[in-house]
Amino acid sequence: MEKWQDNRAWLLILPVFVIVAFSAVVPLITVVNYSVQDIFGPGQRLFVGTEWFREVLGDPRLHAALWRQFGFSALVLVLEIPLGVLIALAMPKKGWGVSLSLVLLALPLLIPWNVIGTIWIIFTRPDIGLMGAALNAMGLAFDHTARPLDAWITLMLMEVWHWTPLVALLAYAGLRAIPEPYYQAAKIDGASAWAVFRYIQLPKMRGVLTIAVLLRFMDSFLIYAEPFVLTGGGPGDSTTFLSIYLVKIAVGQFDLGPAAAFSLIYFLIVLLFSWLFYQALQNVGTGANR
Repeated sequence: MEKWQDNRAWLLILPVFVIVAFSAVVPLITVVNYSVQDIFGPGQRLFVGTEWFREVLGDPRLHAALWRQFGFSALVLVLEIPLGVLIALAMPKKGWGVSLSLVLLALPLLIPWNVIGTIWIIFTRPDIGLMGAALNAMGLAFDHTARPLDAWITLMLMEVWHWTPLVALLAYAGLRAIPEPYYQAAKIDGASAWAVFRYIQLPKMRGVLTIAVLLRFMDSFLIYAEPFVLTGGGPGDSTTFLSIYLVKIAVGQFDLGPAAAFSLIYFLIVLLFSWLFYQALQNVGTGANR
């Protein structure tokens, strides 16, 4: 006789489903509705099918913003993942230094995103900013508001300073989860530090590094507050990423149809590349465990 199961506990998570439906599904349906209609006013709308999607996909400004976005996200992953792992490897394993290191690493993560942009605006100002004034005093003309290269350098420094601690904390958690007998066996075998990292630490950190890569890619691909506060998308369009361009369409031009189509394309791009990253990291980890 099949054992009776009490499923009343599922009622406890029913409010969660309701909240998710209200905060995610309903807005998504609204965006889909806007993406296939031309809205003239209250009660005045015309079904246009895929017209907005064709218009958005053929926009050269979108193509430029997309390539800038890919370049920014690629730099974020290339810089932050190795740097975070190196910081985690250098952190103390025991004693009071562990607590101090964790607190210092967590500090940048506690600062709101818009405040981060304001901090770096002041820090890099060529007249009073510590970094900007120092570089100009050394004869290096630095101005992130007028030079695209300086804007990108400032943006990358800000992003690395803000989010590398997250990668370091995740990597440190992965390192601390490795049992001590692994290190003892490696010491008995006379393994070098590189061999320990390659065959023990790196495979054991695969799970947390997968999370780090996915989080940093998605967050960097959706970045808005920091570059908007720091550069406003300029100088010119040099730091106008997809999110800033989307806001310009939706709020600046108030083109709700193209903006809705753009947001759906944006969502699908993030979803697709996150899935590709996840599959690639899973395949690498499976191959390493064989």
